[in-house]
Amino acid sequence: IARNIRILVDGEIVRSVQDQGETVDIRVVAADGQFSSPSKLLAVQLPTVSGEMVSLSELVDAERVPALATIRHYNFRRTITVEADINSELTDTVSANQAVIEAWTQLQSSYPNVNLDFSGELDDIQESLDSIGILFLFGIGVMYLILGTQFRSYGQPLLILVTVPLAFTGVVLGLFVTGNPLSLYTLYGVVALSGIAVNSAIVLISAANDRLTSGMSLKHATLYAGRRRVVPVVITVMTTIAGLFSLAAGLGGSSLIWGPVATAIVWGLGFSSILTLFVVPILYYLTGKKRERRLNPKA
Repeated sequence: IARNIRILVDGEIVRSVQDQGETVDIRVVAADGQFSSPSKLLAVQLPTVSGEMVSLSELVDAERVPALATIRHYNFRRTITVEADINSELTDTVSANQAVIEAWTQLQSSYPNVNLDFSGELDDIQESLDSIGILFLFGIGVMYLILGTQFRSYGQPLLILVTVPLAFTGVVLGLFVTGNPLSLYTLYGVVALSGIAVNSAIVLISAANDRLTSGMSLKHATLYAGRRRVVPVVITVMTTIAGLFSLAAGLGGSSLIWGPVATAIVWGLGFSSILTLFVVPILYYLTGKKRERRLNPKA
């Protein structure tokens, strides 16, 4: 009896499906307004063990009393949860929460024992941004340690990491041109892009260091690396872009989650690689005088 009443009034979750990366519950419930009064609910027919149909009023004694449907607690404190959907045409999550915070600031002194806590989309966004920030800084630190060990230098890893902000510029440009949103998944793609974009700079600086070590002057070593490593850099970048292009362009079906991620990587990698061929050799030449004097004292 209790289960039938619950299904009619509150419904029951019978299945969950995935929609654009989010879990959506399918709830079976009576149509709105069908049981708008207790008398209609008491008149509903329920099956018995013998197969007969009897009204609910014959099985229960109904009495009107004030009561709460549920009593929620959080950290051993009574809690009231208010949920709402945002009309994206009028406002956004951040603006709506900011308006609530401003209104609560004026009322908080009148309710000293009440605390306001935000959750939902804004809370998820903030937690994800914090995680992405920590992940990005950790990745940059690990890359610096690896590059510093490889090149035995404190400065050259910084030259290589210059390509990271260049890649960010390409990401912003690509999302603007394609009209894709800057979502949390896109930010994860940006973190991954940080490790991909530095490859071109590594190839250029490694080639220049080899020429400088063999006795070539700084100027000629820089020009040599710029000329001889253009083709390998371009081929490497083009193969990566070709692998992600179909996903970024939506060929064979677009993805609202992974499409913007692929777009960010394609545009960021392409833009940073083009600028790397010009920016990194220039910075290498401007900062390589000390290294040249150490390796080639007669230069």
